[in-house]
Amino acid sequence: MSKYNRKSDERGSSLLTESLIERFICQVPLFYRALIPGGRWCIPAYRGKCVYLTFDDGPIPEITPWVLDQLDMLGVKATFFCVGENVRRYPELFEEIKRRGHQVGNHTFHHIKGLEHNTHGYIEDVELANDLIHSRYFRPPHGHLLFPQVRELGRRYEIIMWDVITRDYNRRLTPEQVFHPVQRYTRNGSIIVFHDSLKAEKNMRAVMPRAVRWLQEQGYTFLRIGDI
Repeated sequence: MSKYNRKSDERGSSLLTESLIERFICQVPLFYRALIPGGRWCIPAYRGKCVYLTFDDGPIPEITPWVLDQLDMLGVKATFFCVGENVRRYPELFEEIKRRGHQVGNHTFHHIKGLEHNTHGYIEDVELANDLIHSRYFRPPHGHLLFPQVRELGRRYEIIMWDVITRDYNRRLTPEQVFHPVQRYTRNGSIIVFHDSLKAEKNMRAVMPRAVRWLQEQGYTFLRIGDI
């Protein structure tokens, strides 16, 4: 096989892998959704078309104020799933999110993965965050939970998952690759995830306003979690 053909095959394999990853992650398949019974992945409007713009991992002063200003300019409200440790560090910024009319949710205190902690320890971390956030909405970091954690959390919170995740946190992706899932997978009721984090900053700044404007052009109304 020639060097050119090997490189061509490698590129083709890479594109196929990326396509499969996008299909599995950007719009989570039904069998995975069934692993979190009671989780909200999509909340359709009865009339018209709506979406729920959500941000994970903040608040932080480097990114969140810019997001808030952009949302003001775009005329939309969103839901921020906040890490308790960041809320404790930047309480004024957390209050600013609420002052501007956005919804807030719990994203654990230390941004921990459910699969790496027992149920007791995981719930303790969630409750520690709730002491500061005071929200009935919870989203697990990385979207992973054990069945006992799902059962216990479901008694205390509404578990909010997602219908479309942009993967803005992946620095190997271009802004166009981050924007593509919004165009391809968004539907009535989609819960869309961006991140107000340093890891996601480059892609999120480039894509989020563009995505919002595109969705507005498609006739979508933006709602906060809990609006309907």
